[in-house]
Amino acid sequence: MNTQFAKIFIVIGIIFIVIGILFLLNIKIPFGKLSGDIIIKKENFTFAFPLMTSIIASIVLSLIMWIISKF
Repeated sequence: MNTQFAKIFIVIGIIFIVIGILFLLNIKIPFGKLSGDIIIKKENFTFAFPLMTSIIASIVLSLIMWIISKF
């Protein structure tokens, strides 16, 4: 098995552990409710486009992949 592939699985596992701990501690993460997110509410219709959340998630994932590529 490729060691690079194994390292990726370890990092993904660590990320899931951190997310699980945040859920256990009941820490609220404001994703989906940031100031740049677009939410349109009408009578029987709600449209949500998490623009700022998508940008932040993209930056964080890019940094994680960059750090993984350095190993």
